[in-house]
Amino acid sequence: MFHWILRNVLGKLAARRVRRKLNAFEVATQNPREVQETLLRTVLARQAETGFGRDHRFRDIQTIADFRRQLPVAPYEYFEPYIMRVTRGDFRALTSEPTVHMFAMTSGTTASRKFVPVTPQYLADYRRGWNIWGLKAFRDHKEVRFRPIVQLSGDWQEFRTEAGIPCGAVTGLTATMQLRIIRWLYCVPACVGKLKDPAAKYYLALRLSLPRKVGMIIAANPSTLLAMARAGDQEKEKLIRDLHDGTLDRHFDIPDEIRAALNRRIRKRHPDRARDLEEIVRRTGTLYPKDYWPSNAGKDADPATPGSIIGTWTGGSVGFYLRHFPKYYGDTPVRDIGLIASEGRMTIPMADATPSGVLDVTTHYFEFIPEEEADSPRPTVLATHELKEGKTYFILLTTSYGLYRYHIYDLVRVTGFHNNTPLVEFLSKGAHFANITGEKLSEYHVSGAMTGALKELDLALSTYSLAPCWDDERPYYGLFIETGDLADRAQGIRLTQALERRLAEVNVEYASKRESQRLGPVRLELLPAGAWQQWDRCRLARTGGTVEQYKHPCLISDPKFRESIVTIQR
Repeated sequence: MFHWILRNVLGKLAARRVRRKLNAFEVATQNPREVQETLLRTVLARQAETGFGRDHRFRDIQTIADFRRQLPVAPYEYFEPYIMRVTRGDFRALTSEPTVHMFAMTSGTTASRKFVPVTPQYLADYRRGWNIWGLKAFRDHKEVRFRPIVQLSGDWQEFRTEAGIPCGAVTGLTATMQLRIIRWLYCVPACVGKLKDPAAKYYLALRLSLPRKVGMIIAANPSTLLAMARAGDQEKEKLIRDLHDGTLDRHFDIPDEIRAALNRRIRKRHPDRARDLEEIVRRTGTLYPKDYWPSNAGKDADPATPGSIIGTWTGGSVGFYLRHFPKYYGDTPVRDIGLIASEGRMTIPMADATPSGVLDVTTHYFEFIPEEEADSPRPTVLATHELKEGKTYFILLTTSYGLYRYHIYDLVRVTGFHNNTPLVEFLSKGAHFANITGEKLSEYHVSGAMTGALKELDLALSTYSLAPCWDDERPYYGLFIETGDLADRAQGIRLTQALERRLAEVNVEYASKRESQRLGPVRLELLPAGAWQQWDRCRLARTGGTVEQYKHPCLISDPKFRESIVTIQR
């Protein structure tokens, strides 16, 4: 009965809202220049009397030229002094809003973590972007509307600032703030986000989701979806037994308070579903999502037949993971969730099977620096309406919650246009970053960690580089060193272990990906004597410049680097 009400009463009301929101966004994409410039004026006017606004004379800004003259293109560190004042309770340092719900946390360019203030306007912007994405996905896949959703969230209260403001994952906050009728659609409650053990988290998510006819599976990182699928197969006997008996296996590290909070859901027995899963295992020998949450894809798909779709990142280096999806998820349609970070959403994909999304011109003001001018002291800066198809740019964003001309170091390509607004796909973090699965390692992280590791072991190296190495089961970072720099292989292994520990200390995202087993540990990759000299010579010839100006990179971002250089074993 409840499901019938959702589809036939609330569904009709929601349909009008869907059309209204999508139509408004369509209108905005017709004239991105006017929409963007109006948005910028609104943001600057609202924030003019903040500490940051007064220091940068927002009241004097009348034109785009004024805006660019009075505010530099800046990384997180430029805003950090103002943000630190907000963490101590001085909200007016950066935002005109009287409330900061929490700080969204992510790894910084340096050793420090980023604190992004989550204000009421932040949440409104965050929800608007997700609503447009979801409404378009539901319009394109009518069979999944009002069907249960599997989405893993994080802990929004990892710790608190000295003013008592929570810090953590914004997904955890939004999960707790859902309306009750909406909360029913989500299989995994917010309290599951507090679990630190990845194995326990994946198991519990499946234990709560398997009884339901899931319509959408969402995780920003595709490696999360693969890890969850593999966990389900690995623990299939426990899952089937728990579903049949209405229990939750004690093998997993799940605190008693979370078990108690979920008791009503867990104690309900599902013997019929357990038998269905047993039959899948008997027939296939495995327990994969393609069998227990089958898709409804293809030209002959029936909108009335239950099916599912996947929402996840597909661009940049994470696209490597998609090759494994057919094994676990079959032909389930995949829609990129867009270029989105703790600092804000940048794109909204409007179709399946592409990493490209239309710029969210209604939420943030965007500027772009051509890739070839990344290191220029006075780069060309372009507005949204000035972009060209096929060109690559670094994206800058100005938000309503305290970031202005913010350099997030994301490299993007314009792939076309939606009406008059660019379609953009994420390519990579900048040249000074590497990012296999969300760890966002910077050269600063690597050089700092290596300095500490060498000091710890009383070693010296002439030249080295860390580079991502692709592996179908578990990618890792390789430490590439010439054999002559080491006494023996054992010394190199000790160095990789020390480097591994320190990378986890300086980069919380790296530590998280290692803990969840999405990344393997750093491995030693030995090069013959003279290899780096030859590589540097070729690189200098390719990139130009002088020998005096040349700097060997301690971090190489290309995940195919290992294939391009000869390594030796000893």
